[in-house]
Amino acid sequence: MLTFDKVRLSRDAFSLTADLSVDRGARIAVLGPSGGGKSTLLGLVAGFAAPTSGRVFWDGQDQTSKRPGERPVSIVFQDSNLFPHLTIAQNVGMGINPNLRLSRSEEARVSEVLAETGIAEHATRKPGALSGGQRARAALARVLLRARPILLLDEAFSALGPALKAEMFELLERTIPYETVVLMVTHDPEEALRMRDVIVVDDGRVDPPQPAGTLFANPPEALARYLGK
Repeated sequence: MLTFDKVRLSRDAFSLTADLSVDRGARIAVLGPSGGGKSTLLGLVAGFAAPTSGRVFWDGQDQTSKRPGERPVSIVFQDSNLFPHLTIAQNVGMGINPNLRLSRSEEARVSEVLAETGIAEHATRKPGALSGGQRARAALARVLLRARPILLLDEAFSALGPALKAEMFELLERTIPYETVVLMVTHDPEEALRMRDVIVVDDGRVDPPQPAGTLFANPPEALARYLGK
């Protein structure tokens, strides 16, 4: 379980508060207006931001003072965070070992994951030679190799067209282990509806997760305002 225990972050005129828990296997969209604190919430999980007060726990273990690399987290950004000078296979292989000194069995595992995500034919190409959808698949392949129990998607699919988005959501559901917690920042209500639950973040206030269908059928004031209803 991922827990925000009376977390508060204050930075200049901005503040964010979160006091909630997320179960293993949750698939949650983090939705709200720009500047409301969505990416900051992910930063608290990843270790890119430190709370002013309160603590962040994973399965009862305090993560608050841990560095990003010590946390049980993988993150994918909108630009897929691939290294342009490395091949796709090398980028994905960094999910096993950042120095890319891989054993034969580890190289075989890279090949398996590239095939699983549908980009095996692009293994020797550089990211700049791939489409946005192919780069997104490569980023997801690296996440699969990292095998961390928390996956953060910070508008990872926002630059893709509708058809490619649908493909990525299908791939996400098919390949990410059931018990993995997925938190996805999005501005798009249609993306949010593809997830099981939604956390609304508005003006620094983080609401507990609610079922997506129920929430959109009867949106609270903050969500209704954001949706223009």
